[in-house]
Order: sequence, then structure tokens, then C-alpha cells
Amino acid sequence: MSLVGIVLIVVGIYLAIKVAGFALKLAMWALVIAGVYWLLAPYLGLPFPF
Repeated sequence: MSLVGIVLIVVGIYLAIKVAGFALKLAMWALVIAGVYWLLAPYLGLPFPF
């Protein structure tokens, strides 16, 4: 395996970890927003989810 191949594999793994971290942060924010809506919807007169 050449040096370029090794570098590309390392960069690919690094980017995959970064994308997975971003996806997890996005999912956590979606859960937070859904939870806040779930709690505040009845008080604000918004339609109840589900």
C-alpha cells in the first residue's frame, strides 16, 4: 500500500468520525426541540403532538 493510500484512509476515517459526530449533535438538538415543544405546546395553545 502506498503512502497516498494510507493518507487517504486516515483522512476518510477522520471525516467519517466528524460526520457521525455532527449527525449525533443534530439528533440531540432535534430531541431537545421536540421535548420543549412537547412541554410548552399545551400552555401556548399549539396543537398537541401525536
